[in-house]
Amino acid sequence: MKLFRAALATFTFLALLLGVYCAHVAYFRVDVVLFGAILDAVIAASVSTVLLYRMRFFSLLNGFERLQLAAIWILAGYVLAISVPTVIDRSLSFYILEKIQQRGGGIRLDRFEDVFTREYVKEHHLVDVRITEQLASGTVTIRDGCVLLTERGQNLARFSRYFRQHLLPKKRLLMGEYTDVLTDPFRNSATTTGYECQ
Repeated sequence: MKLFRAALATFTFLALLLGVYCAHVAYFRVDVVLFGAILDAVIAASVSTVLLYRMRFFSLLNGFERLQLAAIWILAGYVLAISVPTVIDRSLSFYILEKIQQRGGGIRLDRFEDVFTREYVKEHHLVDVRITEQLASGTVTIRDGCVLLTERGQNLARFSRYFRQHLLPKKRLLMGEYTDVLTDPFRNSATTTGYECQ
């Protein structure tokens, strides 16, 4: 009986989450997809928790069980926020599938670099989207036409670089060959480019 009521409460949370998310993306402004989806999860979990504590139907569940459900809903909302809208919004893998479908079901392998550099960046407004996300996250600032790292951005870049070099796979499959090139993508970068800010 308790399990049924907990499942019903969770179904209510999921329905609320879907409703809040759909209303948010249809009628309200969204600065960053991930942050917006997390906010939707918090709203849905909060409303569901209030219902859980206020509705007599759920009184069979004790306080600890209700608290557990609320925690599970927050975690589930976070996982869904990352796994669905954020992945679809940001994923190059989904873009590849959609682009192949758009081009009739096939694209020549030797032309994929053109697809990425000439179509993906433009069609997805990649630069605008990513700079907007970084501004909203407080990791960069724009001053005199230069995008500059904030202290928070410096710390995240250091962490990311360390993680990439020491904790990503050293033998990763890349086009039929196992390699470590993605643990140091700057290995063969040009030392000067002309686009640095002084």
